[in-house]
Amino acid sequence: MSRWLISLAAALSIAACTSAQDNSHSTDFVTVNESDWYGEHYTAYPFTVSGEIVCIIHPEYGPSVYFYPVEFTDESYIGTPLNKAAAKSLKQADMTPNVLYSIKQGADLSEAREVGLKVCDGFQDKIENSY
Repeated sequence: MSRWLISLAAALSIAACTSAQDNSHSTDFVTVNESDWYGEHYTAYPFTVSGEIVCIIHPEYGPSVYFYPVEFTDESYIGTPLNKAAAKSLKQADMTPNVLYSIKQGADLSEAREVGLKVCDGFQDKIENSY
C-alpha cells in the first residue's frame, strides 16, 4: 500500500474520531442535519441523512471536502467527495466512496462545499496560529 494511501486512511480515521477543537491533526469537521440546515442556508439540504462535512488538508491538492453519513465515519468508510480536490485525491489513491445514499438526486452542493471550505479555512488558521 502506498505511503500516501496509508496517510489518507489515517486521516479519514482521524476525521471520524477528532473533535472540532482538536487541532493536532490535518482534519476537521462540522456536523450537519436537515433541521439545522434550514434558516442558515439558501439551498435545500442536499443530503439524504444527517452526517459530517469533513475537511482533510491534502498535501498536493489542498483542502479536500467530504460528506460522511451518520454511522459511516470510521476508517473503513470513504466519504463522498464534495469538491475537486477531494475527487482528485481519491482518484490518485484509486479509491471510491463506499457510503451510499448520501446526496439527494439533483441537489445543489454549493453551500455544502462552502461549509466544508470554511471548516478548512478555520482549521488552517488554527494550525498556523499554533506554531
